[in-house]
Amino acid sequence: MVQNPFRPGAGHMPPHLAGRKSEEQEFVSLLEQDIILKNMVLTGLRGVGKTVLLETFKPKAIAAGWLWAGTDLSESCSISEDHMATRLVTDLSVVTSSISAGEGPRIGFGVGEPLTLDFPTLKKIYDQTPGLASDKLRGVLEAVWPYVETRGKGIIFAYDEAQNLDDQAAKDQFPLSLLLDTFQSLQRKGIRFMLALTGLPTLFPKLVEARTYTERMFHVISLGPLTKPQTVAAIQVPSTKADSPVHFGDAATDVIWNITRGYPYFIQYVCREVFDVWVQAVQTGSQPQAVPTAPIMRKLDSDFFAGRWSRATDRQRELLGVIAALPHSDAEFTVQEIVEGNANRALAKPFGSSHVSQMLVVLASAGLVYKNRHGKYSFAVPLMGDFVKRQQEISEPWA
Repeated sequence: MVQNPFRPGAGHMPPHLAGRKSEEQEFVSLLEQDIILKNMVLTGLRGVGKTVLLETFKPKAIAAGWLWAGTDLSESCSISEDHMATRLVTDLSVVTSSISAGEGPRIGFGVGEPLTLDFPTLKKIYDQTPGLASDKLRGVLEAVWPYVETRGKGIIFAYDEAQNLDDQAAKDQFPLSLLLDTFQSLQRKGIRFMLALTGLPTLFPKLVEARTYTERMFHVISLGPLTKPQTVAAIQVPSTKADSPVHFGDAATDVIWNITRGYPYFIQYVCREVFDVWVQAVQTGSQPQAVPTAPIMRKLDSDFFAGRWSRATDRQRELLGVIAALPHSDAEFTVQEIVEGNANRALAKPFGSSHVSQMLVVLASAGLVYKNRHGKYSFAVPLMGDFVKRQQEISEPWA
């Protein structure tokens, strides 16, 4: 059986990680800090390879002497400051549980009591430290630092999907601010605990909104699509490495480049589909034909875009159609450009500027668009504009 080397999926490591060398070097330079002045934010649209790249950073950090803690951040972390603190203490305990603290006095326990820095020990420190959740969390992190310092350079707390974090002012809970305040305080004291956060493009503006000093606290690495040479490598290298019976020639590679525009998830998705079709042809004694673009795009639309499209009302879909028709719809667009785009659409009920602004807020909450720090909007999903155009060309749009 011929193994398909391509791996579309959330966070699946591709068979060949093309490009991203400059981003890796930016991260490596952060590892060289003796005093943490900059933490990392890795941001980009879905399907651009943030999770995969973060996973490649981990062995580099460990090789440089750092310990690594972290996980995905779910919305539950934003329920309260205590939830956020518990998340951090839990992740910390994973890397400190093998560390012996010897006898207790150094971290405030009874003489002669053998200790390891596992979760029960850390939770006990947390509970016994007076003050607010932020005081308790700092108490835990400061208590373990002398032991961590003897075993490595520090700890990187790496969190994916960090855009899920929010302060809850209405409930008087500020978990995002707690995270930022805690690490800024520790880093000022020379404690090498570094944050590495990944998330959608809304992440950094959210951090700055929570605490304005985060503009100076983070180095932002923005991931975009691969260049054409990088895309060619991502397409052609895996089948060569796998010694497979099919290979992607230049003509097929150009077609896939035009379909995917260099977005890593789409490259993996399209190549996997093409590979399967071609292998079946070879196994039945036929010659692989051209890339079956139409059926692959129908399947991609169903698998990736249709769920998001279903969140929009008919009127919202009309607005998305206006946006998709703009010359630079896959980059950035403004309310004014959308209003001016009405003239080219012959809509029975054109959109006014106030209506557009209101609808964009709703579409942002549905995960279809987002607003950047400069007041402009973009599609929150790569190549969404092309998908919208395809829906306008068929008689029965997705329900």
